[in-house]
Amino acid sequence: MKKINYRKILVTILWIIAIAGLGSSLSFVSKSENNIIAKNINITILNNDKFLFLNASDIKKYFSTRNDSILSLPLKTINIRKLEMDLNSHPAIENAEVSRDINGEIKIDVKQRTPVLRIFNKNGESYYIDSESKLMPLNENYSARVIVASGEIFEPYTYRSKFSVNQIKKNKLYSELSILDEIYDVCTYINSDSILFQLIHQININPEKDLELFPAIGNHKIIFGDSQNMSEKFNKLKLFYSQGLNKSDSWTKYSAINLKYKNIVVCTKN
Repeated sequence: MKKINYRKILVTILWIIAIAGLGSSLSFVSKSENNIIAKNINITILNNDKFLFLNASDIKKYFSTRNDSILSLPLKTINIRKLEMDLNSHPAIENAEVSRDINGEIKIDVKQRTPVLRIFNKNGESYYIDSESKLMPLNENYSARVIVASGEIFEPYTYRSKFSVNQIKKNKLYSELSILDEIYDVCTYINSDSILFQLIHQININPEKDLELFPAIGNHKIIFGDSQNMSEKFNKLKLFYSQGLNKSDSWTKYSAINLKYKNIVVCTKN
């Protein structure tokens, strides 16, 4: 007769009891969580040291305008996914994450969008383009200090905001009709270079569709042309500034610096 292993049977029974107990505990915790009331909203704006488009009051007001009730409701009735989707549809928010805990706190982490360029079109309309190449409306609370582009720009916010600048660039038809991709590429290059970032503050599109850059010092314009061969053009400009404008009166000597021609810089004197 086979010997019965009572020790093995006892261990198995203990495991069954432990698992059943754990399941009951989890079920109890789950039921308790469902009965917890939302008592507090903890809102963190992750990059408010750079931009001031939003604060905690703006987030709460945004929920209120969309009839998203949160406080004093059971956690089980709060749709966390919907709250995230609503926040991510806000024009000043790049990303939002919402979570909850058993203490009844709703935690909201928000990252603001990063504008890199401000557009003024010919119809008097103004809007930003952000670091993700998406169009972004102005904000009544805060105005970002970024490169400004104006001149022969006709593209309205409402129509162009459906597409990012990168999407426009990849579409042959849109790219031929748009000037935003040219402006954005030049602006991105300027922002990535510490010297140019301090130097160039404004871009103008002239009637010939050439990009003209305006420095923070001096009273000349830089005729840049299109966005082709950007590195070559900007290297010529920096070389000219370091060697051609190395005297105190040189910054007021010229009215235009033309970078359109290969291997040379053509200057127009005042």
